[in-house]
Amino acid sequence: MDKEKIRLVIIDDHPIFREGVASILGSEPDIEIVGQGTSADDAIRLTRDFLPDVLLLDINMPGGGLQAAQVISISYPVVKIIILTGSDDKDVVVSALKAGAQAYVLKGVAARELNGILHMVYEGEGYVSPSLAAHLLSEITSPHRQQPAVKDNFDDLTEREMQILQLIAVGTSNKEIGQKLFLTEKTIKHYVTNILQKLHVRNRVQAALLAMEKTRPRPPL
Repeated sequence: MDKEKIRLVIIDDHPIFREGVASILGSEPDIEIVGQGTSADDAIRLTRDFLPDVLLLDINMPGGGLQAAQVISISYPVVKIIILTGSDDKDVVVSALKAGAQAYVLKGVAARELNGILHMVYEGEGYVSPSLAAHLLSEITSPHRQQPAVKDNFDDLTEREMQILQLIAVGTSNKEIGQKLFLTEKTIKHYVTNILQKLHVRNRVQAALLAMEKTRPRPPL
């Protein structure tokens, strides 16, 4: 029996770049490009019409990628969103993840790496380009950063769930967490689902941001 293909929609208002990405990913035997577009309206329309597994979305385009991500993550939560953009602004990264994106990838990424990230996200993992992740962690843990209001649902987590969340926060995959804790990957996925529901977040990247915010040092009074 043939393996089910990952159904992908690509949205970018630069035709040469978009068509290049489509050509590279579309040549993979387990990926099917079901739609392409150039705007936020296209992203929402194609998501509605095709309900793809993964949406590859730029930030800077007509209608705004962040706005499209927010609408899609609320209306079509089964669709996984990867932001593929040239913007390395930390505030934009955080906004994208809070809007519901599972991954934030900078343009210039190697084709093989992009293919790997696509499969990771399809399997339920999150991803942020390593250079951005380091900046984000530094920003979040800065004692001079103003503390935003964060609803505290961490008391609802079991000891095991907290342990798994801490591993998620440092970028550990489900498979790696399973190996560390001597549990199956399927069991870890079940725990992650519970964690997301308890913290009222849409994906593991948002859970990781919340965990880092929760554990960062507080400035002295």
